[in-house]
Amino acid sequence: MANYRFTVIVERDDDGCFAYCPELQGCHAQGDTYEEALENIRDAIRLHVEDRLECGEEVPQDAAVSLTSLEVTV
Repeated sequence: MANYRFTVIVERDDDGCFAYCPELQGCHAQGDTYEEALENIRDAIRLHVEDRLECGEEVPQDAAVSLTSLEVTV
């Protein structure tokens, strides 16, 4: 078994939390709480990586993700 590290972004909204992994296109999950969203995205990532490995596909690592804030005048 190999260990992988991925970036996970969690966004909160009125319905709970939405989590996604930028390195794995289409890999996302949601939950009623932050903790539930993290648990769900961990499962989604594991399944996504298992599927890629079974298909002989490469598992992307180290995406260039930057987090910043911008001030916008409207």
